[in-house]
Amino acid sequence: MRLMTEPASPAPSGRRRFGDDRALGMALFVFTEVMLFAGFISAFVIVRESAPAGAWPPPGQPQLPLARTAINTALLLLSGVSLFVAGRRFKASAGAAAPWMGAALALGLAFVGLQGMEWSALLGQGLTLTSSQMGSFFYVIIGAHAVHALAAILALGLAWRALLARRLTQGRLTAVSMFWYFVVLVWPVIWWKVYR
Repeated sequence: MRLMTEPASPAPSGRRRFGDDRALGMALFVFTEVMLFAGFISAFVIVRESAPAGAWPPPGQPQLPLARTAINTALLLLSGVSLFVAGRRFKASAGAAAPWMGAALALGLAFVGLQGMEWSALLGQGLTLTSSQMGSFFYVIIGAHAVHALAAILALGLAWRALLARRLTQGRLTAVSMFWYFVVLVWPVIWWKVYR
């Protein structure tokens, strides 16, 4: 009996790919940003818990609007759900994904707009970057999230435009979705840890 062996198939030329390079790059970026926000939130919690009983918020500083910001949180979470549905619809039909992606974009813009109104009200109540440790942490953490939200909204808007023009690829949608899900999912942690 003679053993026949197949020649080994040639190794693929070039580099190995993890799905799409955009998705891998975004996954690495999101991982680093999770660590950044974990550091911010941990530092804030340590400072708040170190304050004497009844000394938080510091004298002359407003209580953060936990209940009112819950509405913003719900809008942002609904935006994430809308984008998830858009992603599922995109696999079947790009046209069916457009209204869902548009809704995700609109809800994200509403979140940022309401957060801007909240900032304006808090500034009017004396909470500034230099008014207290609470103000410093608040504007650094919430400001960093706002910058990420604006960048993700821009990316989402460009992806939506590409979708309407029938030029959106699955890889690009995956990368944009990962960024938006990060913005959406880190917010409830920030809201719960910073606002209460």
